Amino acid sequence: MKAISLQRILWVALFFSCPLWAASAIENTAPGASDESLSQSLLRVNSTNQVYEFFQPWIKKPPFSRRGIGALLDGGRILVTAELVANSTFIEIEKPAGTKKSSAVVERIDYTCNLAVLRPVDSAFLEGMKPLDLNGPLRVGDEATVLQLEPNGDIARTLGLITSISVGSYPAESGLFLLFKLGAPLQQRDGSFTLPAIHKGRLIGMVMRYDLRNQSADIVPTAVIRHFLEGIDSPAYRGFGRLGISFAPLRDPQLRRFIGLQESGGIYVTDLAPRGPASIAGIKKRDVILAVDGLPIDQDGNYEDPEYGRILFSHLTNTIKYPGDVLPFKILRDGKVLEIPVTIQAADREDSIIDEHLFDEPPKYVILGGLVFMELSRPYLKEWGAKWTSNAPQRLVYYDAFQNELPADRGRIVILSQVLPTSDTIGYQDLDNIVVTKLNGKPVKSLADLSEAAKQPVDGFQKIEFEEDPKFLILDAASIEAHAETLKEHYAIPSLERL
Repeated sequence: MKAISLQRILWVALFFSCPLWAASAIENTAPGASDESLSQSLLRVNSTNQVYEFFQPWIKKPPFSRRGIGALLDGGRILVTAELVANSTFIEIEKPAGTKKSSAVVERIDYTCNLAVLRPVDSAFLEGMKPLDLNGPLRVGDEATVLQLEPNGDIARTLGLITSISVGSYPAESGLFLLFKLGAPLQQRDGSFTLPAIHKGRLIGMVMRYDLRNQSADIVPTAVIRHFLEGIDSPAYRGFGRLGISFAPLRDPQLRRFIGLQESGGIYVTDLAPRGPASIAGIKKRDVILAVDGLPIDQDGNYEDPEYGRILFSHLTNTIKYPGDVLPFKILRDGKVLEIPVTIQAADREDSIIDEHLFDEPPKYVILGGLVFMELSRPYLKEWGAKWTSNAPQRLVYYDAFQNELPADRGRIVILSQVLPTSDTIGYQDLDNIVVTKLNGKPVKSLADLSEAAKQPVDGFQKIEFEEDPKFLILDAASIEAHAETLKEHYAIPSLERL
């Protein structure tokens, strides 16, 4: 049995007896780099952000600011979370102490893994600074230190313990990735949206979330960061792969006997993304996955990772491997063991039915005589707030939740989001959030389809058909054209269409 150091015993006792207000008692105690050395590796990052108003997609919401701390890496790059600079209109960086500042630009950003790399506009701004090295893998129980900055530039350190290493969801909800949880009593300080965490002077990851009640921080670890940085000087960014399956554990002995499973491990495939890599490769519902890349999968979907121990196999497919890599899957189907090669692929937005996020780009829309049409997206649904799954129109929430069950050729879901009162929409003003199926007899599978069909009215009328009541409505095409400029002027709409 591995011996536990007296220092760790004393720290654990202090951690669990120390209230939040006394956090300073355990700060500035972590071994490793000095404050002077670390101050040469950290930068304040101030980002001005502005997002679009999805209920009025032709305008933006008021700008707001976020402040965080970036970690300087090799090559003069500054690592932050993608959330910090999402939809940014201006980014400013400054050194911890002093008044030196520089504007910065985003060199690479990936909302899937919640990471971004910034570069200063003034290349000389980073002279004299020292990049942080990336740390290797950690284990549960290892210590780590979260770095924050005081207003005067002093470094505030908060020592914590890695309490769990698992595979979990990131803010963009676009996949499952390696996730560290760090128990640490962080205090709110100016610029705490993104924070670096170190171990013995090396970067172990970036804090992206903090639960004040449980005093637990979620950290994007270096395994994900290395994958993100891979080939950063190459114009072809491969990104992160996605397998496209849902599965259930196989702990039930009766189910195991029913499907003829003799081995101790294995997971049951319950669903597949219609255009996902697993489906394309030939994996089917009710298959049992026994091994991936020669590594046995247990009843919960875990495999034995050489660096992190038992962990969900999504870490292997989503982070260790890259899009384009081929992995052999050993499966059980109808009592027979098969091996199916699966080519890992990045998610293709062009193939998606509903966008999971729309950062750094305006939402599409078409306005026809006061009828506002949009493509359904998760950001649109999130306009109903934190409880959008309950508060948003349930038919649309259903589409988002079960889009994998829609036909492969379904295309985008176009909705009539709202009706602006005009002389052309009298009687229709209470309609909203209904799914469009056809315009002028032509199927609508995207806003581009709708825009094109609107150019060909039938007998002088625009006939829009819906999935639900009212099944259709009619607008006078000539009247719509005649009132277009008045509509734009009245509602301050710069353009009646953005595709």
